[in-house]
Amino acid sequence: MTSWTSTDPMTGAVVWQGEDANVDAAVMAARAAQPAWALRPLAERIAIAQRFAEVVAANAEDFAGVIARETGKPLWEARTEVGTVAAKVGISITAQAERAGERHSEAGGIGQALRHKPHGVLAVLGPYNFPAHLPNGHIVPALLAGNAVVFKPSELTPASGAFMAGLWREAGLPEGLLVLAQGRADTGRALAAHPGLDGLLFTGSSNTGLALHQAFAARPDRILAIETGGNNPLIAWDVAAEDVPAAASLIIQSAFLSAGQRCTCARRLIVGPGSEPLIAAVVAMADRIIAGGPFDDPAPFMGPVVDMNAAARVEAAWAALVAQGGTVIRPLTRLKEGTPLLSPAIIDVTGLAVPDEEIFGPVLQIIRVADFEAALAAANATRFGLAASLIGGDAALYEHFWAASRAGVVNWNRPTNGASSAAPFGGVGVSGNHRPSAYYAADYCAWPVASLESAGIAAAALTGLKP
Repeated sequence: MTSWTSTDPMTGAVVWQGEDANVDAAVMAARAAQPAWALRPLAERIAIAQRFAEVVAANAEDFAGVIARETGKPLWEARTEVGTVAAKVGISITAQAERAGERHSEAGGIGQALRHKPHGVLAVLGPYNFPAHLPNGHIVPALLAGNAVVFKPSELTPASGAFMAGLWREAGLPEGLLVLAQGRADTGRALAAHPGLDGLLFTGSSNTGLALHQAFAARPDRILAIETGGNNPLIAWDVAAEDVPAAASLIIQSAFLSAGQRCTCARRLIVGPGSEPLIAAVVAMADRIIAGGPFDDPAPFMGPVVDMNAAARVEAAWAALVAQGGTVIRPLTRLKEGTPLLSPAIIDVTGLAVPDEEIFGPVLQIIRVADFEAALAAANATRFGLAASLIGGDAALYEHFWAASRAGVVNWNRPTNGASSAAPFGGVGVSGNHRPSAYYAADYCAWPVASLESAGIAAAALTGLKP
């Protein structure tokens, strides 16, 4: 085994140090623990999950501090993430009852029942942008359903994953039911390919999602739930003069929240004729954004991207847009040498055949069109399909936009990155594999069993038998 570290992106200080996990041992431990867990009454599994929510709340400030140091996100945002981790428990309990609960009825004296069984051992591969909230969105419903979980956090945020796993232990979750498998890419590949798995739940990049989809193509017996990114469009249309400041605020939030490191962030702002006042307001608000370290005072709106490699990828994508002839409205710059702290950047790419890629950082591309049908065509000109939003217009225009949009999250006069954990979350195209998470996670954490049941032995007369 080799030792490796995660570091604070703003200071370079070591946040976590450890070794790659033994994947075989992790899966074996989960396999050994899972059958007894599945046989425990649902009420007992619920009680442990509720205790976990209480433990998260009791340790919220320490938890947020770990997330902030390891990701670089502002402390206020890390605190919000911890709050969603605790809130996920109650939402998951409700969703499990609604979508995977028992149903009993009777017809003609025959009992009819619908129950659900756990898959067994599920791997959860977590991302770095929400290192607690997003994997937790798989873990809670998986455990409620009676599965055991092998959890591999992102190699960029192992401390956040380890902290959360420790809170489950403190809540009384028995050993072997949430096995932490720290590691880098090789560990993730070994875990995904392990024959002891019954399924894998993934949130992360579209490239990794496609690789997992291909790897699982010959294994229909294994569940695979994929939630990846998006080249998300935001159309601003017929915005009244008095609404320009509010619209600009929604655009800024859509594009630059979390330094653009949300899969639902707006990557493309599509505007029509007469949009100059709105664009000017967006640029003016971008100029006011405070970018800095997670614990800075005053608190920043956004922190750095997660590490120097991530910053380099964003810079390379930006340079490609400029080289193609994009008109720079607000440049992308390093705000502090030796760190991945980037400025919010805006570029006009109207008329350019730019790559249909997710730039996972604070870059907003502007596309100008002549009419709303062209705006819809531009919005849908992507292989992704996660989030889309319309700012402005009336109810009829929104209905048209909703009907024509190819996205799993479609909003009106709200940012693209405003999604509720009490609703399904997922996309189409290469943004997912039609297994939405959040409220619908219960669907892929258990499989339905339909039964016809009678206490007595009775059979109908059969047609076509000899006397």
